[in-house]
Parts: sequence; structure tokens; C-alpha cells
Amino acid sequence: MSTLTTEGTATATGAASRNRQFAVVALVAIVVGIGSVLGGIGGMAYTWQNAAKENITTPDDAPIAGVSVDGPLSLWSQAAIIEEHQLNRTEGLRYAEMPRMIPQLDEAGEPVIGEDGEPVMVPNATRASWIDATSLISVLNLGLMAYALSLFAIVMGATVAGLGWVVLRLSRNPALA
Repeated sequence: MSTLTTEGTATATGAASRNRQFAVVALVAIVVGIGSVLGGIGGMAYTWQNAAKENITTPDDAPIAGVSVDGPLSLWSQAAIIEEHQLNRTEGLRYAEMPRMIPQLDEAGEPVIGEDGEPVMVPNATRASWIDATSLISVLNLGLMAYALSLFAIVMGATVAGLGWVVLRLSRNPALA
């Protein structure tokens, strides 16, 4: 013969309520995880499409030569070779290491002297070329970062969805715990 007390009923009701709460949290985690995975896949596809439509191929001297610049490794390779070419062009100097103004040179390579007896100064075009190189390198690195963040979203989304699935199973069958 079984006796049911109000205390036993309250405990069973509390457990059912707790299981429902776990189930709701688990379903939310699954939905958020799936959304994160889909967002990460969408981010990768968007990055690939935008890089691919530029029709860029890495040069023969790039770390990964002769490939279309659309994936993370080809983005890195293109950025690396642009930086290498720019450093070669500027004799290893970066933008901030170069003078803003330099003496103007004549056909013989001698400084042009102004009426005041001082060399005529002109903007340093070699230094200015770093602006283009830095812009290109930054854009390529942003694409690489987009791939990394998309992969992070996929991994974290799969993890959260997996944990949600485990919590959902446990909320439906506490004997598994």
C-alpha cells in the first residue's frame, strides 16, 4: 500500500517543473547553436563570393603561387607577397620609417637646387606607395579574419547545439544522468 503525502507531491511537481525548464533551455541552446552554424557557413560563403569576384590570382613568387585568391590560405599568401614586394621596393623601410619629403632629383640624379640655395623638396612617392600596399594587405587580412570568425561561429554553434541536445535528453530521462 502506498501513501502519498503533500511533501511527495510537491517534490514530484518540482522535478517536473525543473525538467521542463531544462528542456526549454536545451531547445534554446539547440536553436542558437544551429543559427550560429548557419551564420558561420553564410559568413564563409559571403567572404568567398566577394573575394572570388575580384578574379585575383597569386603571383608566381607568392608563398602559394598561381591560385585564385578566395580562400583563407590564398588571402594570406596574397597579403604576404604584397608586403614582400613593398618592402623590396622601399629597401626594407615601412611607411613611418621614411621621410615625408625628399629632394627632387634631375635627370642625372642630382638634387635640384631652388632659388634660395636649398634643395627643392617633393613628396616621397615611394613612401606614399605604402598607403596602397597597406590598404590591400588590410583588406586581405580582413577576409582572413572573416573566415576565422566564421569557423569560430561554426565550432561554437555545433558545441552549443550538442550541449543543448545532451541537456534535452537528460531532461526527458533523468535516469541517464
